[in-house]
Amino acid sequence: MSADRILRWRPLLWLPLLALLAACAAPANRSGGGSPLRDARQLVVVVTSGWDGSAGTLRAFERDPRGAWRAAGVETPVTVGRKGIAWGSGLHPPRSDGPVKREGDGRAPAGIFALGEAFGYAASAETAMPYVAMDEHDYCIDVAASPRYNRIVDAREVGAAAIEGTTEPMRRDLHLEGDPRYRLGLVIGHNTERRAGGGSCIFAHVWLAPGVATAGCTAMDEAAMRALLAWLRPAATPRFVLLPQPQYDALQRDWDLPALP
Repeated sequence: MSADRILRWRPLLWLPLLALLAACAAPANRSGGGSPLRDARQLVVVVTSGWDGSAGTLRAFERDPRGAWRAAGVETPVTVGRKGIAWGSGLHPPRSDGPVKREGDGRAPAGIFALGEAFGYAASAETAMPYVAMDEHDYCIDVAASPRYNRIVDAREVGAAAIEGTTEPMRRDLHLEGDPRYRLGLVIGHNTERRAGGGSCIFAHVWLAPGVATAGCTAMDEAAMRALLAWLRPAATPRFVLLPQPQYDALQRDWDLPALP
């Protein structure tokens, strides 16, 4: 495993190419060229009651031949940050009509984001997304002052000093008494510019237990996580949306978001 193997960033090297190919094959988008979702044909949507809510509902959508969103699968309960959500740094325009994500604030990033590689404890997973098996030497760097901030690194290659202070071992089961949360997960492309203190190591992953909130990720039942990964296709340029209900309603038309039941 290379010291520069970056789950959060490596997918962004191939996602633009896939987006271009998908745009050639996809039907015309009704929202026009300005939507952050103009190239997306698969969409994962999580909506919470408000900025401070720690629970939400996940829904999956895909475009039909006319370019309209249609539901794909059942609704799934999820948890987000223990202190709710805050505007993150993703594919959407910058926003100031709510809290802004900061490192260690206990909030999950809100907005529209690319989806990166899948990861987990097992050697492989049932998914078309690129998958990386984690081991005991893999850490995600959440130390804002680190030159490797918001990257997943191999401690054998970067050295013990490079991972000092980080709280994110990727094999939580081995380091944290059997913790199952990263048994299966998916990188959410927040703060890809690696702005110090802007928030790091944002994933969708298995929850610790039903209803248990996170430090800033989106968590769900393992069966739901497996179903989500089995459904996602890189060629469909999948996107992830997390918003409070009032902001979702206000931005639905401009951002070409699906209508919710």
